Amino acid sequence: QVQLIESGGGLVQAGGSLRLYCATSGRTFSNDPMGWFRQAPGKEREFVAAITWTGTSTFYGDAVKGRFTIARDNAKNIMYLQMNSLQPEDTAVYYCVEDVEGNYLDGSSWSQWGQGTQVTVSS
Repeated sequence: QVQLIESGGGLVQAGGSLRLYCATSGRTFSNDPMGWFRQAPGKEREFVAAITWTGTSTFYGDAVKGRFTIARDNAKNIMYLQMNSLQPEDTAVYYCVEDVEGNYLDGSSWSQWGQGTQVTVSS
C-alpha cells in the first residue's frame, strides 16, 4: 500500500523556522506533482504549496508566499517544505499530497494523502 509519511513538525516560537519532510513507503516517487495542505482546528483545509515532478515549477498559497519553499529530491524520494518566519496563524496539521487531477488548489483533486504532522507556533 502506498503511503506518504510526513515528519519534521513540532513546536517553534514565532519568527522561527521548521523543515517538513515527506517520503514514500512501499515505492519510489511516481512521476506526479506533490504538495502540501494544512488544516487548523475549526478552519477549512488550505492549500500551502505544490511542485511539479521535475521541480521546475512551484506554486504557493498567498498566506505562505515568500516565507515557505517547497522542493523535492526524486533520487532520495523526499519532498521538503522549508518554513521560515513562522507565525501563530501557521499552526496547523500539515499534510503531504501526491497525484493531482484538476485544480491543484482544491484538496479533493489530490488522490494520495499522508497522515499529517503537527506544527505549532507559539507567540
